Amino acid sequence: MEFDTVIHGGTLVTASETSKGDIGIRNGRIVALAESLPGGERRIDAGGRLVMPGGIEAHAHIAQESSSGIMGADDYLSGSISAAFGGNSSFIPFAAQHRGQSIDDVITTYDQRAASSVIDYSYHLIVTDPTAEVLEDQLPRAFKRGITSFKVFMTYDMMNIGDGGMLDILTVARAHGAITMVHAENNDMIKWMNKRLAAADLTEPKYHAISRPELAEEEAINRAVSLAKLVDAPLFIVHVSTAGGAAIVQREKLAGTRLFAETCPQYLALTREKLDQPGMDGAKFVCSPPLRDAETQEALWRHVQSGTFESVSSDHAPYRFDDTGKFMNGRDIPYPKIANGMPGIAARLPYLFSEGVVKGRISLNEFVALTSTNAAKTFGVTKKGGLAPGMDADIAIWNPEVTRKATLADQHDNMDYTPFEGMELTGVPEIVLNRGAVIVEHGELKGQEGQGRFVPRAPVDLSKGRGYLAKELDPSRNFGARIAP
Repeated sequence: MEFDTVIHGGTLVTASETSKGDIGIRNGRIVALAESLPGGERRIDAGGRLVMPGGIEAHAHIAQESSSGIMGADDYLSGSISAAFGGNSSFIPFAAQHRGQSIDDVITTYDQRAASSVIDYSYHLIVTDPTAEVLEDQLPRAFKRGITSFKVFMTYDMMNIGDGGMLDILTVARAHGAITMVHAENNDMIKWMNKRLAAADLTEPKYHAISRPELAEEEAINRAVSLAKLVDAPLFIVHVSTAGGAAIVQREKLAGTRLFAETCPQYLALTREKLDQPGMDGAKFVCSPPLRDAETQEALWRHVQSGTFESVSSDHAPYRFDDTGKFMNGRDIPYPKIANGMPGIAARLPYLFSEGVVKGRISLNEFVALTSTNAAKTFGVTKKGGLAPGMDADIAIWNPEVTRKATLADQHDNMDYTPFEGMELTGVPEIVLNRGAVIVEHGELKGQEGQGRFVPRAPVDLSKGRGYLAKELDPSRNFGARIAP
């Protein structure tokens, strides 16, 4: 058999297996796995290295305006380059609908923005204006194109669609095999806290950490799950940051609810003390949900280890520490006016490898599951996330022993800081391939602008969990009324 590329001598790691072997690649696909493979127009020596599926970043904000009109620092070129240097070979950023926009126009806009990507991509839609036309015509059209996930918000006045809007969205999603992602925080709790803090003149960045209580997340997660159960629709809880929220997810999964969830490196690595810095330096660490405390970190790590989360995603939301980003509304401003989010797309995998695998918290196989395979399965990326014949040759070759300190230069993004600055990390992705093409090699960018492709995704697998049938929607128990989705 003829190969374009053979990766030889490495340790192959998937979500379920670890073995020595070679990989043969032809026309962008894996076509052979064996103990030893001859030939190859190019042979990549992976001796002493780990050969794993490339990361799939399933939560990132790239070339996206916030609801207040602030554009993030990374476009699809810089964002995809940063992702690749972090060991990712594909990503699924958000395509955001703002009030009054059609879904068709949103997709057209993001198709134009994404054309510069060096890695493969898809989109999660953000829906903030679920009109009848959106629900009945535009979303089904997006699903047919292979955009099978979207996100809704339970907070932020310009994005919150309310419980009724969520039920409508969840019903449409279930009918078309799509999955609804939700930012779960209780909007009124947060607004009440903001009002009380403002009245007490407590408006420095550090007070952002207490303005969004843990209870606000826990209540909203519980409510979102209840709404999804009523219509038996699959639900994905993004960026879980609390022990109580994770416990709800764990409990509902055990009960058979069609539920998925993630947490993020910042909630495992950083605490709210980062916001308590002189002047406005704490603004670098303003994100929502906010950073929590060390006790919560430990609880979240336990949930990572016990399988509560499908993935650990970056929630890359890059706002520079200047007047184009964090301080778009001025320098001397209260914390609610600081642009909300932190970068992290290049740090996600190195952090989780170092703090998870190297420190014995998770296995290599669990690392692959949390960073690639589970995202592929959850979001219908059928040809990525594994090492098997017929799969895309999306591969990351890791040196598991090299140690370095995290620096801004290592991130290769368009930011002027990294929240992980100075952190000692062990393990680095040295070579990254997207569909068989080397895009990063030993610290050098090899990929070309625009070589990434849009990836249509399959419908969500509704066999996940046993599902839930509310008594009130069961014709055998509700006097024969047929009102189920």
